[in-house]
Amino acid sequence: MKITELRIAGFKSFVDPQDVPIEPGLTGIVGPNGCGKSNLLEALRWAMGA
Repeated sequence: MKITELRIAGFKSFVDPQDVPIEPGLTGIVGPNGCGKSNLLEALRWAMGA
């Protein structure tokens, strides 16, 4: 399986729909504290059933 995009809506801090492209190669998630970086990864884990 290859994940190319993550669409999040109504998950923790992501109330409105958000499309997050995942490009080939190295993908980094950066931002200030409290902006939802961990929630993004938790949404990906939840979608994969982990």
